Amino acid sequence: MTKRTRIIEGTWNCTSCDTRDILARHKRCPTCNNPRELTGQESEFDFGDVDAESGRSLREGVTDEKVLEIAAAGEDWFCAYCGAANRGDTPKCKHCGGERTPDAKKATLQDLERDEARLPPEVPVKPPPPKRRLATAVVVAVFFGIIAFAVWATRTRELEGEVTGTSWERAVVQERFAPVTKTGWEDELRVVNTRMPVNGGGEVAGVGNVRDCVSRQRGTRKVADGTERVCRTKSRRVACGTEEKCRRRDRGNGFAEETCESVTKYCSESYEDCQNETRYRNEPVYARQCSYDTYEWKPVDRREARGQDDAPRWPELVVGPQDRQRREEKYAVRIHYQRKGDQEHVHQPTNERDFLSWRKGQGVRLTVTNMGTVKKVAPR
Repeated sequence: MTKRTRIIEGTWNCTSCDTRDILARHKRCPTCNNPRELTGQESEFDFGDVDAESGRSLREGVTDEKVLEIAAAGEDWFCAYCGAANRGDTPKCKHCGGERTPDAKKATLQDLERDEARLPPEVPVKPPPPKRRLATAVVVAVFFGIIAFAVWATRTRELEGEVTGTSWERAVVQERFAPVTKTGWEDELRVVNTRMPVNGGGEVAGVGNVRDCVSRQRGTRKVADGTERVCRTKSRRVACGTEEKCRRRDRGNGFAEETCESVTKYCSESYEDCQNETRYRNEPVYARQCSYDTYEWKPVDRREARGQDDAPRWPELVVGPQDRQRREEKYAVRIHYQRKGDQEHVHQPTNERDFLSWRKGQGVRLTVTNMGTVKKVAPR
């Protein structure tokens, strides 16, 4: 691969008179005659933009022999006495005549080389337009506002309350072990003798009199149904000629050495990837479904009782030897408290013992969030 090298001249800006784009060959400002010094703007050179594809500098290369001689003079150095910039091959400061000393500062080398195969060209990031910045600020403000509100809403405080009343509901349900007819798949049915309950327990439902079996669809299964040629479009990288790639190296004196070479260029190529694949279809699966006799618990009677501010009791219900009882209970304690006016909270005890620990007129301590949710109640 043939390499091509050329010299690119940079520019600097004078901070004394604000003259801009001064060629690097000038160590003094052509306008105010002040020397280039080791300051932020004056110590940095601008070498111009590069082509996004090749990395080649958009500036013309240096061809003047005298300027090329300046570029080959080595890194600039800054006088330790007056701070002026000097050519790398001069032993004395052109500004104050001071001798070059070991503590004279060299120009900071800036490596401009770029591996074009790995890194994309740098593109300056433009600030978002004012409307976009405003929208972003609004979104951020809303986000932090939501977080602050969530934190505030979950904070709790203690309030005093009083029990204003209690209530309870109880029910007794009578269930009977009664015969029923059900259906099931023949291969899952096994004849089992029924055992009737004694004092509401010990029963076995049983399976008997399996009959009226018919074929019904039980599900589906996938079966092979031949093969088919399936083609998919894919892409691959292939060599498609050559292209120029360039990189720059800062010489430390306002000039950069650019090296360009021709490298293999790769392009994306589409192609068809075809393979034989098995084709499947859904096939129905059938089985025999039958009716059979069995037993299950069914409700036949229900008795309810309710009360307020008294001890709960169970309603009376007499059951037979093959029956059983199922009990249901529900309790409520009404609590009055002050939070931005009169408030009422209904506490629901889970058992009789908890319910009996509450009495009308009893003091209560409530833990309430800033949003008004009661998190905890405890008797005082």
